[in-house]
Amino acid sequence: MTTRGRLARIGAVAALAGAPILFVATLLHPMSAAPNDAPAAFAEYAASRIWVATHLGQFVGFALLCAALVGVAAAMEAGAPAAWARLGVVGAAASLAGAATLQAVDGVALKLAVDRWAGSTGAARERAFEAAFAVRQVEIGAASLLSIVSGVTVGTFALAMLASRRFPAWVGAIGLLGGLATVAAGVVQAYTGFSALAMLLSMPAGCVMMAWAMVVGALLWPLAPALADS
Repeated sequence: MTTRGRLARIGAVAALAGAPILFVATLLHPMSAAPNDAPAAFAEYAASRIWVATHLGQFVGFALLCAALVGVAAAMEAGAPAAWARLGVVGAAASLAGAATLQAVDGVALKLAVDRWAGSTGAARERAFEAAFAVRQVEIGAASLLSIVSGVTVGTFALAMLASRRFPAWVGAIGLLGGLATVAAGVVQAYTGFSALAMLLSMPAGCVMMAWAMVVGALLWPLAPALADS
């Protein structure tokens, strides 16, 4: 099998594994408290024993989906499809870096901050809360920009699929819709934090994106044997 074929196969496996990992890790994420209610959210986070594990799982799933996009790029024919896909690969690398930053802030730094707050009393507790709240604002900024960058990235790959003869047009259309919704969620997060509206946009968009990734993985696998290096 050619290098492009192997990349497509790797991408297929990464998509089919990454989406379920990301879904399960997100499902296990503590989310009973309203995320914009900082005291309630911080108390829930401090009580969680699996906080770090869920965020590391989210990062692994997201990283696999970024690898899957590299496999999609390898499957594109020359011309407009390949051109859009090469731009998308740059976006996938930027998205992976953004995801690492977000999980470092949210999955590690915020947990340490809320644990310190939960274990403090008096004036020290007030100072610890302000420190944790500051980390939360950094998290919001990282999350909003990750949504925007990853949404644009998926939209770019969707345009490649719409220009390609190797993927059904409806797959490209769903990817474009999901990408635009993810961008919209990121913009709303930038202005309102983890508001009800931001969650209303981001949760369905994330589900669409994970389902789309599974479909893309299933389509990539049979394409691999016919791909020639160029």
